[in-house]
Amino acid sequence: MSRRFAAAAALVVATLVAAPAAAGDGPMPGLIQGGAGVVTPDGVTRFVAVGLGTETALETIATDGGAVQNLIDIPGSWGVPVATYSTGTGEGLTPDGRMLVLGAMPTSYPQTRSGFLLFDTKTMRIPRSFTLEGDFAYDAISPDARRLYLIQHVDATNTQRYVVRAYDLEAGRLLPGRIADRTQKSWVMQGYPMARVTSTGGRWVYTLYQNPGGYPFVHALDTVRGVAHCVGLPWHGSQNGFYNLRLSLRDHDRSLAVHWLSGRPWLTVDTRTWAVAADRRAGLPWLAIGSGGAAVLLGGAALLLARRRRRRAAALEQGLAELLRTDSEKRGTQTVPAA
Repeated sequence: MSRRFAAAAALVVATLVAAPAAAGDGPMPGLIQGGAGVVTPDGVTRFVAVGLGTETALETIATDGGAVQNLIDIPGSWGVPVATYSTGTGEGLTPDGRMLVLGAMPTSYPQTRSGFLLFDTKTMRIPRSFTLEGDFAYDAISPDARRLYLIQHVDATNTQRYVVRAYDLEAGRLLPGRIADRTQKSWVMQGYPMARVTSTGGRWVYTLYQNPGGYPFVHALDTVRGVAHCVGLPWHGSQNGFYNLRLSLRDHDRSLAVHWLSGRPWLTVDTRTWAVAADRRAGLPWLAIGSGGAAVLLGGAALLLARRRRRRAAALEQGLAELLRTDSEKRGTQTVPAA
């Protein structure tokens, strides 16, 4: 093992048990170097970008045991995309784990130029890299790695305002227009991404957005057709606790559940009609647990009381028997007075 490989491997091991070494600035979660990186869909391999001055070491690490299996040096400073605030989980891999998107670490905000590269995890080569004028961040990638979806920040004075754009990776160009919900043309995309889930096969990407001053919503992105739907959620008051919300897919991806980290249910979204309804399915049965606990306590108390009563009855019976036996013995040994 070369000295450089050993040094980078040691650095990766250190970053796996520590906070991310660096993170991109801006309103979106951005990019990370170090940390947990991103794990392949099969859970076998982890990719971690490690900053080494003017270069980046992209490490391939076995999740079982943490052994560094491979390393490639990439000129420049690059990071693994992070799409949500609540989990900080790395993203950027296609569903088959074949392609990984990395972003150029920003040096200022807002960025005037944004760089991206596509990394082939099988050949360990970079088939494509490009730079865009403006401030862009990773959002999603299509399962066939033909389209890359980006968040474009359009207002330097408002960190919540953005539009979703599509980049044609085969043609090497940013497609005109924005990816928006055509049924709600007046919808303004703004907020902070808090939770995310991807459908089986990677076609649909659902992201929950906190929207201070407005309604929170789920952004549903079809990465194959390049269309989106925004589903507003009924909520009033502060949204500060939204970092405790999570998304899950049910019923063969036909239902999207919005629930709390504890498992307590909230809402469901029909992914075919976009209808929102209260989630009637039980989460963690807090009420049942509470009532069950009370029942256990009451049952225990009743059992204890019954045992005490039995002990008292037994003691009383024993005492009465002792008294009768003693009285009988006294009468049996009594002397008859002389006539």
